[in-house]
Amino acid sequence: MKLLAEMFTLAPANKDHYVAIRCAVGVFVPLITLLLLDRLDLAIFASFGAFTGIYGRGELHRKRFFIQVRAGSLMLVVMLIASLFARASGALGLPATASTWLLVLATTLVAGACSLVIAWWRHRPAGSLFHIFAFAAIASIPGQPPLWQCMLVAVLTTVFCLLVGLSSRVLRSRRTPWQMPAPARLSHDEKRAARLEAVGYLAAAGLAGSLATLVGQWLGFGHNYWAMVAAVVPLVGRTTRHRIARGVQRIIGTVLGLLLLAGILLLHPVPWQTVLVIAICQFGAELFIARNYVVAQVFVTPLALISTLLVAPASPDLLLRDRIVETVIGAAVGIAVVLAPAAWARSRSQSKPANA
Repeated sequence: MKLLAEMFTLAPANKDHYVAIRCAVGVFVPLITLLLLDRLDLAIFASFGAFTGIYGRGELHRKRFFIQVRAGSLMLVVMLIASLFARASGALGLPATASTWLLVLATTLVAGACSLVIAWWRHRPAGSLFHIFAFAAIASIPGQPPLWQCMLVAVLTTVFCLLVGLSSRVLRSRRTPWQMPAPARLSHDEKRAARLEAVGYLAAAGLAGSLATLVGQWLGFGHNYWAMVAAVVPLVGRTTRHRIARGVQRIIGTVLGLLLLAGILLLHPVPWQTVLVIAICQFGAELFIARNYVVAQVFVTPLALISTLLVAPASPDLLLRDRIVETVIGAAVGIAVVLAPAAWARSRSQSKPANA
């Protein structure tokens, strides 16, 4: 009951609206610009470039800028590799099944590598959820625009988000000291924890992607990377109970978010309205992500799916179905990965007296 109560407790606000406004502007301006240029085929690169703005949310200006430069650079590398992967897969002419499994493998490696880098940098949000999403979503798109155009949009969006992050320095009263202490070196225990965390991301993403692919081939589902994204959600948390709660919250929030998305789609929004909805959902997600994960997921779910529809139109019914199935698969795998070490340690401790 305590765990259930915590899931639906709204933590106190901590100037979250400032972060939410920055993130909403960071995604709205690039997308509306692409819409005016009639280049929504590049929208996915702007959307993921805008993830730069979610890092360093509560830091002073100089440290935020430093964090966002590193986070944005890592995301640009992920997007570049994903775009090259998509082109290589198309050039090799691999069968659909082989391409799918290769994508699962590549995304799993990205999950582990980016998790290690983010932990090494002590960035928040922790983990590689956004990098998994960005890599798999971009690598899944066939017939992409020219590479230089894709990366130009990504770079310009990243730079724009950096400027938005510094924008409050225009007001003298809002400026923070342009100082930043030298980052502390990771201790031996912290390095070991980062490596173990990366292994967890490899296991969760790989297992979820494999299971979702098998189930998808059997039942005709797609978007297996959504399961990989959901699988790493429970890996972020202070305690095992908190991590399990995040997995359950992911499922509950996704279901509620799908209901909101269904209502939005019934209105048949035109492109400019779709871009506005994306910005509003980005605002809502950042407004509540630090206060209640369920509420944040209500906004994240339509944000992710509408962004997908903007670039690669598909049947909304299929997207809704795939989202809930893949989320349940992924969250279940993630919770299993969280519980596995404790279960293994318990079985070892129980077997020792018997062996003795």
